[in-house]
Amino acid sequence: MNFLEGLIERTHRLHKTIVLPEGQDSRVREAAAQIVERKIAKAIVLLDSEEQDRADTGELAATPGIELHNYLDSPHAERLTDCLHRRRGPKGWSREKCGEALQDRIYFANAMVAEGLADGLVAGSIASTPDMLRAAFHCIGTAPGIKVGSSCFVMDLARPTPGGDDVLIYADCGVNPNPDPDALADIAIAAANTRQALLDGQPRIAFLSFSTHGSARHELVDKMAEATAIARQRAADLSLDIAIDGELQADAAIVPAVAAGKCPDSPLDGRANILIFPDLQAGNICYKLTERLAGALAYGPILQGLARPVNDLSRGCSAADIVGVAAITVCQAG
Repeated sequence: MNFLEGLIERTHRLHKTIVLPEGQDSRVREAAAQIVERKIAKAIVLLDSEEQDRADTGELAATPGIELHNYLDSPHAERLTDCLHRRRGPKGWSREKCGEALQDRIYFANAMVAEGLADGLVAGSIASTPDMLRAAFHCIGTAPGIKVGSSCFVMDLARPTPGGDDVLIYADCGVNPNPDPDALADIAIAAANTRQALLDGQPRIAFLSFSTHGSARHELVDKMAEATAIARQRAADLSLDIAIDGELQADAAIVPAVAAGKCPDSPLDGRANILIFPDLQAGNICYKLTERLAGALAYGPILQGLARPVNDLSRGCSAADIVGVAAITVCQAG
């Protein structure tokens, strides 16, 4: 069973509801039908009155487990306006401005998730990533103890690592261009939470660099060593069962034989399953190389560090891609 099939099987036990705000997109409507048919989740599809009158929505409306919701004429409007105003009022937003923001389907869907009317959100087939992030941060915010939202890719490898892992988490590959040590620690803790939601086993985090345990001296090395120390302390404060080490070269992180020579005292023993990159360039380059040269399947970017699960799509996504991201979102909610 591959990663995605195992994930979908896991969703069957969770009984969650996912909101799909971009109901004007035929790919989203097709995905909603598949999400329900495969028993991944119930689906709320946001539409306006004109979109609800289209011929192909009739069958969707009759499908058990799918709710077509007019976000511009919603019985939840007052409740969601109150919800957004509680969050944004202290930032200077009037209640009127909050109501206006909810005329945007992405904001409306995020407010539904924040208010518990849905367990998670999947969008981005039309909306841009900046628009997705802005709405999520305004409506939902970050999880307790985490100040920085981030992203990761789940890399379903064509063959296992020397340490025996079939799936690795790469972070951050999509949001933070140049995170400082505090932000890197947030990214690591969020990535550990993501892994625990999606996969079995202990998260084992490596902070990557061009140095292993001080083999080189440079401010970039110091950055990753400091991030390691901060992440270890946060994990201890939160009583998390996580193995953390850094700074490490990539081979010392994932090859036991190399780790035995370069860092024999490492708690990872060359078996890291979460790789934390020093910046967005390194993470983005590495995930694409792993995907294109090593034949891995890359799922993401998966947003993480938010108080409730919201996930972005590529604007070139297929209905099948949306279904896969919905399964990930359900497991994060679970």
